[in-house]
Amino acid sequence: MTQVAIITLNWNRPQLTTDTVDSLLKIKTSNFSYKIFITDNGSGDQSLAIFHQKYKNNQKVKIIATGSNLGYVSGNNFAIKKALDKNFDFILVCNNDILVKPDFVEELVKTAKNYPNAILGPKIYFAKGYEFHKDRYTKSQLGKVIWSVGGQVDWANILGSNIAVDQVDIGQFDKISTDLDFISGCCLFVPRKIFKKIGLFDSHYFMYLEDVDFCQRALRTGFQLVCQPKSVIWHLNAGSSGSGSQLQNYFFTRNRLYFAHKYASLRAQFALLRQSLGFLFQKDKWKRQAVLDYFLGKMGIGSWH
Repeated sequence: MTQVAIITLNWNRPQLTTDTVDSLLKIKTSNFSYKIFITDNGSGDQSLAIFHQKYKNNQKVKIIATGSNLGYVSGNNFAIKKALDKNFDFILVCNNDILVKPDFVEELVKTAKNYPNAILGPKIYFAKGYEFHKDRYTKSQLGKVIWSVGGQVDWANILGSNIAVDQVDIGQFDKISTDLDFISGCCLFVPRKIFKKIGLFDSHYFMYLEDVDFCQRALRTGFQLVCQPKSVIWHLNAGSSGSGSQLQNYFFTRNRLYFAHKYASLRAQFALLRQSLGFLFQKDKWKRQAVLDYFLGKMGIGSWH
Protein backbone atom coordinates (compact mmCIF):
# COMPACT_ATOMS: atom_id res chain seq x y z
CA MET A 1 0.00 0.00 0.00
CA THR A 2 1.14 3.54 -0.77
CA GLN A 3 2.69 5.19 2.29
CA VAL A 4 2.50 8.94 2.91
CA ALA A 5 4.51 10.91 5.46
CA ILE A 6 2.77 14.13 6.50
CA ILE A 7 5.18 16.67 7.95
CA THR A 8 4.17 19.75 9.89
CA LEU A 9 6.58 22.05 11.69
CA ASN A 10 5.90 23.66 15.06
CA TRP A 11 7.64 26.54 16.77
CA ASN A 12 5.98 27.77 19.96
CA ARG A 13 2.46 27.41 18.55
CA PRO A 14 1.13 24.18 20.08
CA GLN A 15 -2.57 25.05 19.83
CA LEU A 16 -2.27 25.99 16.17
CA THR A 17 -0.35 22.78 15.49
CA THR A 18 -2.71 20.48 17.37
CA ASP A 19 -5.70 21.99 15.54
CA THR A 20 -3.94 21.14 12.27
CA VAL A 21 -2.99 17.63 13.39
CA ASP A 22 -6.50 16.93 14.68
CA SER A 23 -7.85 17.93 11.27
CA LEU A 24 -5.29 15.70 9.53
CA LEU A 25 -6.26 12.76 11.72
CA LYS A 26 -9.74 12.84 10.16
CA ILE A 27 -8.54 12.14 6.63
CA LYS A 28 -9.88 9.17 4.66
CA THR A 29 -7.42 6.42 3.81
CA SER A 30 -8.97 4.07 1.27
CA ASN A 31 -5.88 3.82 -0.95
CA PHE A 32 -2.93 4.67 1.26
CA SER A 33 -1.58 4.66 4.79
CA TYR A 34 -0.02 7.65 6.50
CA LYS A 35 1.94 8.88 9.48
CA ILE A 36 2.03 12.47 10.75
CA PHE A 37 5.44 13.78 11.78
CA ILE A 38 4.99 16.64 14.24
CA THR A 39 8.38 18.30 14.09
CA ASP A 40 9.15 20.63 16.97
CA ASN A 41 11.67 23.21 15.84
CA GLY A 42 13.34 24.11 19.12
CA SER A 43 10.30 25.57 20.86
CA GLY A 44 10.95 27.34 24.13
CA ASP A 45 7.48 26.67 25.52
CA GLN A 46 5.63 23.51 26.53
CA SER A 47 4.95 22.38 22.97
CA LEU A 48 6.70 19.03 23.21
CA ALA A 49 5.05 18.15 26.52
CA ILE A 50 1.64 19.05 25.08
CA PHE A 51 2.19 16.91 21.98
CA HIS A 52 3.44 13.90 23.94
CA GLN A 53 0.50 14.08 26.33
CA LYS A 54 -2.13 14.51 23.61
CA TYR A 55 -0.82 11.93 21.12
CA LYS A 56 1.04 9.44 23.30
CA ASN A 57 -1.31 6.60 22.35
CA ASN A 58 -1.85 7.54 18.71
CA GLN A 59 0.02 5.30 16.29
CA LYS A 60 -0.65 7.73 13.43
CA VAL A 61 1.48 10.44 15.03
CA LYS A 62 5.24 10.55 15.48
CA ILE A 63 6.77 13.42 17.45
CA ILE A 64 10.32 14.45 16.61
CA ALA A 65 12.42 17.39 17.78
CA THR A 66 15.24 19.28 16.09
CA GLY A 67 16.68 20.42 19.43
CA SER A 68 17.06 24.04 18.27
CA ASN A 69 15.35 26.45 15.90
CA LEU A 70 16.70 25.44 12.50
CA GLY A 71 14.32 27.73 10.63
CA TYR A 72 11.44 26.69 8.43
CA VAL A 73 13.62 25.24 5.68
CA SER A 74 16.08 23.16 7.70
CA GLY A 75 13.40 22.20 10.21
CA ASN A 76 11.37 20.63 7.42
CA ASN A 77 14.49 19.12 5.86
CA PHE A 78 15.22 17.45 9.22
CA ALA A 79 11.85 15.68 9.08
CA ILE A 80 11.98 14.96 5.34
CA LYS A 81 15.29 13.10 5.81
CA LYS A 82 13.74 10.92 8.49
CA ALA A 83 10.72 10.15 6.29
CA LEU A 84 12.93 9.30 3.32
CA ASP A 85 14.98 6.99 5.53
CA LYS A 86 11.73 5.16 6.35
CA ASN A 87 11.01 4.71 2.63
CA PHE A 88 7.72 6.59 2.47
CA ASP A 89 6.45 6.84 -1.11
CA PHE A 90 5.29 10.43 -0.78
CA ILE A 91 6.17 13.31 1.51
CA LEU A 92 3.43 15.84 2.19
CA VAL A 93 4.90 19.00 3.69
CA CYS A 94 2.24 21.27 5.15
CA ASN A 95 1.99 24.34 7.34
CA ASN A 96 0.85 24.00 10.92
CA ASP A 97 -1.94 26.51 10.26
CA ILE A 98 -4.28 24.56 7.98
CA LEU A 99 -7.57 22.68 8.20
CA VAL A 100 -8.30 19.99 5.65
CA LYS A 101 -11.10 18.29 3.78
CA PRO A 102 -11.04 14.60 4.77
CA ASP A 103 -10.38 13.34 1.24
CA PHE A 104 -7.66 15.87 0.32
CA VAL A 105 -4.76 13.39 0.54
CA GLU A 106 -6.82 10.68 -1.13
CA GLU A 107 -7.33 12.96 -4.15
CA LEU A 108 -3.60 13.73 -4.33
CA VAL A 109 -2.67 10.05 -4.17
CA LYS A 110 -5.12 9.25 -6.98
CA THR A 111 -3.85 12.13 -9.10
CA ALA A 112 -0.24 11.05 -8.62
CA LYS A 113 -1.01 7.85 -10.53
CA ASN A 114 -1.74 9.95 -13.64
CA TYR A 115 1.10 12.38 -12.97
CA PRO A 116 3.89 10.17 -11.57
CA ASN A 117 6.60 12.76 -12.18
CA ALA A 118 4.92 15.73 -10.53
CA ILE A 119 4.82 17.78 -7.36
CA LEU A 120 1.16 18.16 -6.49
CA GLY A 121 -0.77 20.70 -4.47
CA PRO A 122 -4.39 21.18 -3.39
CA LYS A 123 -6.78 24.04 -3.90
CA ILE A 124 -6.27 26.28 -0.89
CA TYR A 125 -8.95 28.55 0.56
CA PHE A 126 -8.61 31.18 3.24
CA ALA A 127 -9.99 29.86 6.51
CA LYS A 128 -13.03 31.87 7.55
CA GLY A 129 -11.96 35.16 9.09
CA TYR A 130 -8.43 35.04 7.69
CA GLU A 131 -9.11 36.71 4.34
CA PHE A 132 -6.94 39.64 3.27
CA HIS A 133 -10.05 41.76 2.60
CA LYS A 134 -12.59 40.71 5.20
CA ASP A 135 -15.25 43.28 4.25
CA ARG A 136 -15.32 42.25 0.59
CA TYR A 137 -17.28 39.02 0.98
CA THR A 138 -20.75 37.95 2.01
CA LYS A 139 -21.19 35.49 4.84
CA SER A 140 -22.04 32.70 2.40
CA GLN A 141 -18.78 33.29 0.48
CA LEU A 142 -16.53 32.80 3.50
CA GLY A 143 -14.60 29.55 3.32
CA LYS A 144 -14.78 29.71 -0.49
CA VAL A 145 -12.31 32.57 -0.97
CA ILE A 146 -9.27 31.23 -2.83
CA TRP A 147 -5.80 31.60 -1.33
CA SER A 148 -4.01 29.57 -4.01
CA VAL A 149 -4.52 27.25 -6.96
CA GLY A 150 -0.82 27.16 -7.74
CA GLY A 151 1.53 30.06 -8.34
CA GLN A 152 3.20 32.06 -11.07
CA VAL A 153 6.37 34.15 -11.10
CA ASP A 154 6.52 37.63 -12.60
CA TRP A 155 10.00 37.12 -14.02
CA ALA A 156 10.48 40.78 -14.92
CA ASN A 157 10.05 41.85 -11.30
CA ILE A 158 10.95 38.57 -9.52
CA LEU A 159 7.69 38.38 -7.63
CA GLY A 160 5.77 35.17 -7.02
CA SER A 161 2.02 35.29 -6.58
CA ASN A 162 -0.69 32.78 -5.85
CA ILE A 163 -3.06 32.30 -8.76
CA ALA A 164 -6.64 33.49 -8.10
CA VAL A 165 -5.88 34.84 -4.63
CA ASP A 166 -8.91 36.70 -3.18
CA GLN A 167 -11.31 35.32 -5.80
CA VAL A 168 -14.52 33.65 -4.67
CA ASP A 169 -14.67 30.10 -6.01
CA ILE A 170 -17.64 29.65 -8.32
CA GLY A 171 -16.17 26.70 -10.18
CA GLN A 172 -13.76 28.63 -12.39
CA PHE A 173 -10.82 26.54 -11.16
CA ASP A 174 -12.35 23.08 -11.06
CA LYS A 175 -9.97 21.62 -13.63
CA ILE A 176 -6.45 20.36 -12.96
CA SER A 177 -3.80 23.04 -13.54
CA THR A 178 -0.35 22.26 -14.88
CA ASP A 179 0.83 25.62 -16.26
CA LEU A 180 2.45 26.65 -12.99
CA ASP A 181 5.74 28.13 -11.78
CA PHE A 182 5.36 26.86 -8.23
CA ILE A 183 3.06 25.24 -5.70
CA SER A 184 2.87 26.91 -2.33
CA GLY A 185 4.86 25.37 0.49
CA CYS A 186 1.67 25.68 2.52
CA CYS A 187 0.99 22.19 1.17
CA LEU A 188 3.37 20.28 -1.12
CA PHE A 189 2.84 16.63 -2.05
CA VAL A 190 6.15 15.26 -3.33
CA PRO A 191 7.11 11.77 -4.57
CA ARG A 192 10.26 10.53 -2.84
CA LYS A 193 12.01 10.19 -6.21
CA ILE A 194 11.90 13.97 -6.69
CA PHE A 195 13.68 14.60 -3.39
CA LYS A 196 16.17 11.89 -4.32
CA LYS A 197 16.78 13.51 -7.70
CA ILE A 198 16.95 17.25 -6.87
CA GLY A 199 17.66 17.27 -3.14
CA LEU A 200 15.83 18.93 -0.26
CA PHE A 201 14.84 22.57 0.26
CA ASP A 202 17.74 24.99 -0.15
CA SER A 203 18.86 25.89 3.39
CA HIS A 204 20.22 29.27 2.27
CA TYR A 205 16.66 30.61 2.45
CA PHE A 206 15.89 29.79 6.13
CA MET A 207 12.26 30.73 5.33
CA TYR A 208 10.34 32.27 2.40
CA LEU A 209 10.81 31.48 -1.31
CA GLU A 210 12.23 28.01 -0.59
CA ASP A 211 9.06 26.52 -2.10
CA VAL A 212 9.39 28.56 -5.31
CA ASP A 213 13.06 27.59 -5.55
CA PHE A 214 12.28 23.89 -4.99
CA CYS A 215 9.60 23.91 -7.68
CA GLN A 216 11.87 25.69 -10.14
CA ARG A 217 14.58 23.08 -9.58
CA ALA A 218 12.01 20.36 -10.20
CA LEU A 219 10.71 21.97 -13.39
CA ARG A 220 14.22 22.50 -14.74
CA THR A 221 15.01 18.85 -14.06
CA GLY A 222 12.04 17.68 -16.11
CA PHE A 223 9.35 17.21 -13.45
CA GLN A 224 5.84 18.70 -13.50
CA LEU A 225 3.75 20.83 -11.17
CA VAL A 226 0.07 19.98 -10.76
CA CYS A 227 -2.74 21.60 -8.76
CA GLN A 228 -5.62 19.22 -8.07
CA PRO A 229 -8.73 21.31 -7.18
CA LYS A 230 -10.62 18.27 -5.88
CA SER A 231 -8.11 18.28 -3.03
CA VAL A 232 -9.10 21.08 -0.66
CA ILE A 233 -7.61 22.70 2.44
CA TRP A 234 -8.13 25.96 4.35
CA HIS A 235 -5.25 28.23 5.40
CA LEU A 236 -5.16 30.39 8.52
CA ASN A 237 -3.01 32.83 6.59
CA ALA A 238 0.29 33.81 8.29
CA GLY A 239 -0.81 32.08 11.46
CA SER A 240 2.81 31.53 12.53
CA SER A 241 4.80 34.49 11.25
CA GLY A 242 2.36 37.39 10.90
CA SER A 243 1.62 39.03 7.57
CA GLY A 244 3.67 42.14 6.78
CA SER A 245 5.99 41.60 9.74
CA GLN A 246 9.62 42.65 10.05
CA LEU A 247 10.50 38.97 9.76
CA GLN A 248 8.83 38.85 6.35
CA ASN A 249 10.51 42.09 5.27
CA TYR A 250 13.96 40.74 6.11
CA PHE A 251 13.80 37.22 4.69
CA PHE A 252 11.73 38.05 1.63
CA THR A 253 13.96 40.99 0.63
CA ARG A 254 17.19 39.02 1.02
CA ASN A 255 15.91 35.76 -0.43
CA ARG A 256 14.45 37.48 -3.47
CA LEU A 257 17.96 38.61 -4.42
CA TYR A 258 19.29 35.08 -3.94
CA PHE A 259 16.46 33.55 -5.98
CA ALA A 260 16.99 36.07 -8.79
CA HIS A 261 20.70 35.27 -8.93
CA LYS A 262 19.88 31.58 -9.39
CA TYR A 263 17.07 31.80 -11.92
CA ALA A 264 16.37 35.27 -13.38
CA SER A 265 17.64 36.90 -16.54
CA LEU A 266 20.53 39.36 -16.26
CA ARG A 267 18.15 42.20 -17.07
CA ALA A 268 15.79 41.26 -14.25
CA GLN A 269 18.71 40.79 -11.84
CA PHE A 270 20.02 44.26 -12.67
CA ALA A 271 16.58 45.86 -12.16
CA LEU A 272 16.18 44.12 -8.80
CA LEU A 273 19.68 45.16 -7.79
CA ARG A 274 18.87 48.82 -8.48
CA GLN A 275 15.66 48.56 -6.49
CA SER A 276 17.38 46.82 -3.60
CA LEU A 277 20.20 49.34 -3.39
CA GLY A 278 17.50 51.94 -2.76
CA PHE A 279 16.58 50.09 0.44
CA LEU A 280 19.99 51.04 1.85
CA PHE A 281 18.77 54.64 2.08
CA GLN A 282 15.33 53.94 3.52
CA LYS A 283 14.21 53.85 7.14
CA ASP A 284 13.20 50.19 7.12
CA LYS A 285 15.96 48.62 9.22
CA TRP A 286 15.31 45.04 8.20
CA LYS A 287 15.07 45.64 4.47
CA ARG A 288 18.35 47.54 4.68
CA GLN A 289 19.96 44.73 6.65
CA ALA A 290 18.58 42.14 4.21
CA VAL A 291 20.36 43.77 1.28
CA LEU A 292 23.61 44.08 3.22
CA ASP A 293 23.44 40.44 4.32
CA TYR A 294 22.86 39.20 0.79
CA PHE A 295 25.99 40.92 -0.48
CA LEU A 296 27.95 39.76 2.57
CA GLY A 297 26.82 36.19 1.94
CA LYS A 298 25.01 35.98 5.28
CA MET A 299 22.31 33.49 4.37
CA GLY A 300 20.44 31.02 6.56
CA ILE A 301 19.29 32.90 9.65
CA GLY A 302 21.55 35.80 8.70
CA SER A 303 21.24 38.79 11.04
CA TRP A 304 17.71 37.97 12.14
CA HIS A 305 17.12 37.55 15.88
